[in-house]
Amino acid sequence: MLIKVKVQANAQKEELIKKNEDAFEAKVREKAERGMANKRTRMVLAEYFKVPLSKIILIKGSKERNKIFEIRKN
Repeated sequence: MLIKVKVQANAQKEELIKKNEDAFEAKVREKAERGMANKRTRMVLAEYFKVPLSKIILIKGSKERNKIFEIRKN
């Protein structure tokens, strides 16, 4: 399953907001440096979908705010 995620790094509080079936907005405390915000976003998604971190793959947008992640359920 592919999902679109708009990431806001360096936020005051962490949250994941579902916009529609395949679009989310993620607010994470980590800064957008050295992939720290991407890593934390993966962790937040893994908790939300209740899958191991290894099942969350960043497909596109590693250096952009708008990203596409693949969630592998099986």
